[in-house]
Amino acid sequence: MEDLQKKYGFWTATAMVVGIVIGSGVFFKADDVLKASGGSLPTALFAWLIGGSIMVVTAYVFANIATRIKRVNGVVDYFEVAYGQRAGYLVAWFMTFIYYPTLVAVLTWVSAKYTAGLFGAGDAVWPIAGIYLAAFFFLNACSPVLAGKWQVSTTIIKMVPLALVAVVGSVCGLVNGQTVQSFTNAAQSVSEGGGLAVATLSTAFAYEGWIIATSINAELKDARKTLPKALIVGTFAVVIIYMLYYMGISGILSNDQVIAAGDDAPVKVLSLIFGNLGGTLLTLFVVISCLGTLNGLVMGSARGMYSIASRNLGPGCDFFCRVNAKTNSTVNSAILGFVMSAVWLVVWYGNFAGWWGGFMDISELPIAFLYVIYISLYVWVVRNFKDLGIMGRVVAPLLAAAGSLYIIWGAVQKDMFLNFVVITLIMVFAGFLLMNARMPDSPDLNASR
Repeated sequence: MEDLQKKYGFWTATAMVVGIVIGSGVFFKADDVLKASGGSLPTALFAWLIGGSIMVVTAYVFANIATRIKRVNGVVDYFEVAYGQRAGYLVAWFMTFIYYPTLVAVLTWVSAKYTAGLFGAGDAVWPIAGIYLAAFFFLNACSPVLAGKWQVSTTIIKMVPLALVAVVGSVCGLVNGQTVQSFTNAAQSVSEGGGLAVATLSTAFAYEGWIIATSINAELKDARKTLPKALIVGTFAVVIIYMLYYMGISGILSNDQVIAAGDDAPVKVLSLIFGNLGGTLLTLFVVISCLGTLNGLVMGSARGMYSIASRNLGPGCDFFCRVNAKTNSTVNSAILGFVMSAVWLVVWYGNFAGWWGGFMDISELPIAFLYVIYISLYVWVVRNFKDLGIMGRVVAPLLAAAGSLYIIWGAVQKDMFLNFVVITLIMVFAGFLLMNARMPDSPDLNASR
């Protein structure tokens, strides 16, 4: 296996955490959370707080794990050490063929949707999505260093519209009374929502992505110190930013207006605050924000099959474990990531074309499956991390597990949940059949320290 160079530091890792999480979900999930909350702003904010708390506690547990294990692909490494090579392989297969590409597909669509809206080209959403998909896989395959710099840059840029909406919206709302009205009057256009669990599941997409920062584990300088710091600092920052942003929206639009605006709510807010020209310029920042998240997801997806092949497992491992000598990138793995993302983009398109007879929400359902994996890791931490105090070893994992179960419960109530379960089981079983027998000795926790 060819080695990846240590080319990323604390700021790139933190930018991956913040930059992947803050991107599209905070913009296009605002109305979904409010609708699921029955139009009640306090309930919606509580859902955002629950989702954020789950993320922070989960990141804290993973930060403790990250100080002990440093290999090729974060969560896969952890599961492999905890439950063996075969279990780690199946998790890597799920991440490579389902988790990464589904989220990449949704993000290309979201980025394209806001881009098309910016230029008044509503009919060009899907072609733009295809262009974005190809462009960012090309960037990560040809210049991973440049991709890392893009991640840091977009993380800084995306703070502009969020900060302006949070500050200006909150001040205006308190002055004109809109904030109080939003808190006291639920939206009349919603008869009943899906409940707090479903609302929290919607926030899960907006909070998802921080775990992908662990995918550059092997490329981080002093990873055992850098990654835990990035996880904790990044997730705390995200929760604070989200809550302030949501308060800003509630100071400009009523709950009914947020629901009526749908995915265009942030664009409408920006236009009302700053006028059409200012709103247009800040909408450009929203597009860049989404593209920053897309880039971070592609960074993880481009390394998916490499993480499998580097373990001498799966089909074509000699091919997929190659690292390009000039760019130090996992080009072959990135090609597969691109293909799988394109396949899931077609599935996402099928939702809008009415192909499935229902809406298979691949923006949320794969996340719930990942939380099942998380729970298994929490059990392992409780059983094995005996050097940690009661908070790190017992309290935090149990709280994180409770949050994970709550997210999973919300997913069970989603439309076409069983259909997605069947698809996932079929794809994971296919991975099991393709797992070869050339397995190295099983690692242990002590060997990873």
